[in-house]
Amino acid sequence: MNSRQRRGVLLLLLSVLCALGAFAGVLSVISDVKSKVGPEVTAYRLKKSVAPYTTLTTDQFEKIEMPERWLSPTAVTSLRQIQGKIAVTTLREGSLLQTDMIVEQPALQPGQQEVAIMIDAATGVAGKITPGATVNVYATFAGERDGDPAQSKIIVTNAKVLDVGKITALDPAEGTRTQRPTDAVPITFALSALDAQRITYAESFAQRVRLALVAPGGDTTVPDKDRTYQLAKDK
Repeated sequence: MNSRQRRGVLLLLLSVLCALGAFAGVLSVISDVKSKVGPEVTAYRLKKSVAPYTTLTTDQFEKIEMPERWLSPTAVTSLRQIQGKIAVTTLREGSLLQTDMIVEQPALQPGQQEVAIMIDAATGVAGKITPGATVNVYATFAGERDGDPAQSKIIVTNAKVLDVGKITALDPAEGTRTQRPTDAVPITFALSALDAQRITYAESFAQRVRLALVAPGGDTTVPDKDRTYQLAKDK
């Protein structure tokens, strides 16, 4: 083997060593990335927005894979978790589904309807009304004509609370009544058809709607004569 051949062999060996070194470097980078990112897990993303209190179905979601370390502990990782569930609030298109976005679909008694209205977060809930509670619903109305006294009425008694949503900032453009709250909470009730009409009427036309928590085991009967209050008649 002459000197030229020896140089060629040395260059070939050097090239092989460089290639092995580069390959080892790539493997090291990949291993480092994997160790930082971790294994991937399944999550579910909304294909389109879902309205509050809508029953959830599998075709509303698409399956994706993402690193486990980047996934919230409350993320839904199996569509079995949505069976019999409804959306608590509006679920936005493209967002990842979380367990705190959904609740069990409530069971209604025969003749009842599920009705949700927005209640002033500051005065109507105060953090003490929870699903399963029983409340009386009060509404205040302005006089029908100028000079007529304002009235406070008990609209519904013994309303069963099914769900209490998250505080929502209301769009000022939606306000058509005076003293409309800026933050409200969606409250879902189980009501008869007549009480459902009463409570939705109050939400639409009353100046304020408030909830009064009823003590368990207490006498919740309210005589008809005590259902309407006017300051002028309070003596």
